[in-house]
Amino acid sequence: MRDVLTDANDAAIARTVIALARSLVLGVVVEGVETEGQRAFLAECGCGLDQGYLLGPPVPAEQLRL
Repeated sequence: MRDVLTDANDAAIARTVIALARSLVLGVVVEGVETEGQRAFLAECGCGLDQGYLLGPPVPAEQLRL
């Protein structure tokens, strides 16, 4: 995710992986989302599930609120 906004090859890879998963009827959770721009890119690609420092730092399982 880090360079999808600045590197055309990284963006193409991300789009391709998302498209492949969708064609196989699989869900996609993108890891490493750190900016709103990255999140917007994912939304444009049809992926709405993400995780990363944008949402919060890693925490022990006991601290998760589900």
